[in-house]
Order: sequence, then structure tokens, then C-alpha cells
Amino acid sequence: MDRGIPTEKTLEKMRSRGIDYLVGTPKGHLTRVEKPLLEQPWIQARESVRVKILQQESEFYVYVESHDRVVKERSMRRRRLKRLGASLHELRNRKKITRDDLLMHIGALKKEAGRDFGLVRISLPNPQESVNEHTFHFELDRERLRRALRREGRYLLRSNMQAASPETVWESYLLLTRVEQAFKDLKGALSIRPIWHQLEKRIEAHIFVSFLAYCLHTTLRNLARGRASGLTSDAILKKLSGIQMIDIHLPITEGRHIVMSRYTQPEKDVSLLLAQLGLSLPDQPPPKVYASGQTRL
Repeated sequence: MDRGIPTEKTLEKMRSRGIDYLVGTPKGHLTRVEKPLLEQPWIQARESVRVKILQQESEFYVYVESHDRVVKERSMRRRRLKRLGASLHELRNRKKITRDDLLMHIGALKKEAGRDFGLVRISLPNPQESVNEHTFHFELDRERLRRALRREGRYLLRSNMQAASPETVWESYLLLTRVEQAFKDLKGALSIRPIWHQLEKRIEAHIFVSFLAYCLHTTLRNLARGRASGLTSDAILKKLSGIQMIDIHLPITEGRHIVMSRYTQPEKDVSLLLAQLGLSLPDQPPPKVYASGQTRL
């Protein structure tokens, strides 16, 4: 199975060799099969996920709609369009702005808005024209927005797993996403690559420590799923990074010194996060007395 988008030639080779595959499809591919998919009934795969199955000669398409993803994508699109509209209004009302400056600002807005930039029709002034409400205006492309809304939280999968039920196909896809995310975490946030060690035991130690870090990521993600579903493991670790451990050295008589290891008190929002996750910080360790020149172990 693969989550990538292989070519037709690759899929043909996989079918000829009897290999099962489950792959994503380009967004443009949905347009070609959207009409026959509309005629198919929805099948409930999970509590918040439903699918449509379109059977072909040697394979089938799975059209997936996730309610949670619909809500997430709609909220993100609404925020991007709101920011884009406010920025465009600000540019139009700005006095003494040249066409070149306007184009530079439009380019920055396009990068920030991403694909949602195409949902707004913008009319720009011609060269040598001044920028005003007559030469620079914009409006929402409502037809394109309706098409985007119809596809929010929906994506098209392609498979030849003829004996598999929709539930099995969906669970397989979720497994693939988790495996792919694991590799991203190991290579990205956990920096397992590149490895510059020259000794095999050091390479193994590096991988082992990275694997332990990945286990921590997974544990936090599973913990947050039921108690703080809006947070990722990266976001939790970033919040908790504000808690730091420090050693306080206090000299006393006869050359000795007291060492108190203390962690900083968490901020209010971090305390709320810990409570939401059902976690609590350990007691502050007791102070220790060391002789002059003694090194802590």
C-alpha cells in the first residue's frame, strides 16, 4: 500500500503482479469521477466518517468525507479569506500607493492565502494607471467557493482491494497516515537524520534515543486525544518547555555548599494544560550538602 500518487504505469505493474494498493489521487482527478460518485449512496465507515464506493473494472474509488476535517478546513478557509479581504480593503484605501507596490503586496497576500487566493477575483490597474477604487477592485468568486465548500473534508482514494470492506479500507488508510507521520517525526522534529556518527554503537544509540522520543510523542498524542484534542504532541512539548530545571548553589561554613535542584513554577496556562492531561509535577527534590571540591554524580 502507498499513500503517494503513483503513475498509471506503476499501478498497472502492481496489478499485474497481484500487489494490493491504496493510494491518493490528485484533486483534479475528482472532477472526472464526481458525477458518477454523486449517484452512489453514502456508507457509514466510522462515527464521523462516511464513504462512497465507485466500482471500476479492476479497481474502485473510495470517496471519503470526514466531519472533523470538514469543520477544520472550513474554519481555516474562513480565517484566511477574512484576513485576505481585510488586507485587500486596506490596500485599496491606502493613499499614494503605486502599482508596483500594490503588486508586491498582492504577491505576499497570495503566498499567505495559498489556494484560497484563487477564490477572489482581483482586477488590477494597467501600467501607468493610478491605484484607486475604479482601477483596483475585487470580489469573491462565489461559484468557485461553492465548489470548494462541496469538497471540504473530502478526498478520493483509489484501490484494488476488492475483498475489503469500506471500514477496512478506511482503517488501512489511517494506518498509512500514522506510519507516514512517524517517519516525518523521526526525520523532522526528532532529527534522527542526518546521522554523522562513525561507530555503529553510537548510531544505534542515536536511533534508540530518537525512538524513545518518538514513543513520548505518541504517548502525548494518545493522551491528548481524549483530554485535549485540539493540541498536538509538538504543541504540548512546546508549552512544557517553559518548565526548566536549575541548580542553586549556596556556600556555607568550612568550604561546603548547599545545592538545591529546583524546577521553575509553570505559568497559569501550563498548569491548566497539566491538569487537563491528568499530569502533575513531582515534589521539589530536597537540598544536598557537598564538601569543597566535591563533584555531583
